[in-house]
Amino acid sequence: MHKAGFVNIFGKPNAGKSTLLNAIIGEKLAIISPKVQTTRHRITGVLTDPAYQIVFSDTPGIIDPKYKLHEKMMGAVKSALEDADVALLIMDAKDSLEENLEMFDSLKLKVPIILIINKMDNILKEEMAVLIERAKAWGKAAAVVPVSAMQKKGIKELLAEIVALLPQANAFYPDDTLTDKSTRFFVAEMIREKIFQLFEEEIPYHTTVIVTQFQEKETLTKITAEIIVTRDTQKGIILGERGKSIREIGTLARQDIEKFIERKVFLELFVKVRGKWRDNDTFLKEYGY
Repeated sequence: MHKAGFVNIFGKPNAGKSTLLNAIIGEKLAIISPKVQTTRHRITGVLTDPAYQIVFSDTPGIIDPKYKLHEKMMGAVKSALEDADVALLIMDAKDSLEENLEMFDSLKLKVPIILIINKMDNILKEEMAVLIERAKAWGKAAAVVPVSAMQKKGIKELLAEIVALLPQANAFYPDDTLTDKSTRFFVAEMIREKIFQLFEEEIPYHTTVIVTQFQEKETLTKITAEIIVTRDTQKGIILGERGKSIREIGTLARQDIEKFIERKVFLELFVKVRGKWRDNDTFLKEYGY
């Protein structure tokens, strides 16, 4: 019997949700950064096999909202809670089990749960064995699975546990579907990822990216994007001395975009100041939140 279902990933910021999604799908769908709160949207990845289809959702890390942007991010988490067939609750092996379980309890899930202990390589085997037993004692998880999302360890075992819990159903998407997000969305995310990589604490959190032009020509794809910041000083930092920083963002992003769309890319970047965009409903809607 064919199985299919929605499997949504929840956890604290930086627990490894995006890395796990990418490891399972085998493609870089979600951007990754050591900084917290990198993911702002609910990102879907579809895994299709002759026997099953799993529609995964990576969700923003669970936080206490401070801006309307944060509220939109937590709205994405709420919608994912409501339509899951199976919930993957992921935690860092070095993080407090009690704190994570308290947070997971607060989600009030009514679907089967798999508790994933990520970054298994960061603790000793003996410590992991004890942690797994303590996690099992929680009594709410159908399975407790240790993984290293970065090293792609434990993914096969995790998939077996997920498939066992899926309902019998026909596929939701055609076999060749990878995601429900547009290419424009991923292009903007790749540019935003470079800002997380290249700049210190404040800048990435005050920044968003929108693609204003995506034109496929005969020999290349022409892309224009705007980097939105909240203050003129941030614009100066993004541009850098004589445009050095924005050129670096453009070069690194273009390399990733070319790999993703498998075409030559001409990428043009502009920086615009939109004061308090993170707390402005009109701007948030315009920027896809």
